[in-house]
Amino acid sequence: MISLRRITKTCLFSALFLLVFSAVNTVSAQDGKTLFNTNCASCHQVHKNSTGPALAGVEDRWPDKAKLHAWIRNSAAFLKTGDKYANDLYNQYNKTAMNLFPNLKDEEIDAIIKYINSVPAPGAAGAAAAGAGSAAAAADESDNSLLFGILTLILAVVALILLQVNANLKKLADDREGHAAVEPVPFWRNKTYIAFLTVILFIIGGYLTSKGAMALGRSKDYQPEQPIYYSHKVHAGINQINCQYCHTGVYQGKQATIPSVNVCMNCHMAINEYNGEKIYTESGEEVNGTHEIQKLFKYAGYEPGKPWDPSKAKPIEWVRIHNLPDHVYFNHAQHVKAGQVACQTCHGEIQKMDEVKQQADLSMGWCINCHRETQVQFKDNGFYSIYEKYHEDLKSGKMDSKKGVTVEQIGGTECQKCHY
Repeated sequence: MISLRRITKTCLFSALFLLVFSAVNTVSAQDGKTLFNTNCASCHQVHKNSTGPALAGVEDRWPDKAKLHAWIRNSAAFLKTGDKYANDLYNQYNKTAMNLFPNLKDEEIDAIIKYINSVPAPGAAGAAAAGAGSAAAAADESDNSLLFGILTLILAVVALILLQVNANLKKLADDREGHAAVEPVPFWRNKTYIAFLTVILFIIGGYLTSKGAMALGRSKDYQPEQPIYYSHKVHAGINQINCQYCHTGVYQGKQATIPSVNVCMNCHMAINEYNGEKIYTESGEEVNGTHEIQKLFKYAGYEPGKPWDPSKAKPIEWVRIHNLPDHVYFNHAQHVKAGQVACQTCHGEIQKMDEVKQQADLSMGWCINCHRETQVQFKDNGFYSIYEKYHEDLKSGKMDSKKGVTVEQIGGTECQKCHY
């Protein structure tokens, strides 16, 4: 009887060990994806060149893993070592400076690389194929989650069966030894089981309630339909129109500002039809670009071939996508001009979007993590001349110049910086 009990306990502990091991592996894989989306996805894709090079096979292009780690943490400092591949890469991408990630550990970088290696290559060429590749990757992750759920359910059923077998064996042993048989309590009346299920349901319910409460007011992936189909891919991507040409306030004020009809008409007085590559809505319907330009003319009160009177123009009722709570202060100029943060860091690869959507959840945790990891561009930046101590410590060597000064160190995580 004792042997049977030991066997039962061993099986239960083995099942629990497998469950925990599977959960650890799943979390590890998810960590790599989370780190990639947080630090890399704004400038890099896995299988396609973007603001930076495609990251598939990055280990093969860097024979020395230590150099790869050094490059990721501080590309500006690594360029000074004279490494040929790094300098060629820097020149190939128009000397666009890579963001600095001094706080990333070796294990975290390896987790990112492991995730990159796990993303399958797209089957066909083109944007549609890239989307299919992303969908396939998401499907794989979904399949893994489903498999993990099924495994958990099977192990739970096995554990219950073993508990029932143990109870029956105990009853047989008691009958053989002449002990008075105790009528087993049905599962649905067993206080232990009821308490256990209550605790589990309470934990799950609390988790879902907390998650839902934290998500209130957040609009990640929000993608409303606009009065005019405006493609950032056509304007900022294909035609290389600088973001600041339309969003004039981004470099000098709190708001990025939405361009007025006058700004649109600066170009479209001469461009009254669309002859570019085909564009599609999210639902797959082809968009008539010329018809969308005619909508602009209607708002502007303009007829091609006739003089335009700007006083007849009326504002376009664009639907705002990115919103922050009223108690949160965010200044575009402070980030874009002083902090030299690229638009893609917060808005994603805007130059590849037709219909714009909100890329990040813009949560407090998301902002704080960025402030903890982002290194301030101190050199030749007059905005930070008041921090004399840091400048002196960097010059004297008291502070590691490779790690630099993060936004957190200059007060970027203080409550009153963002809440007023």
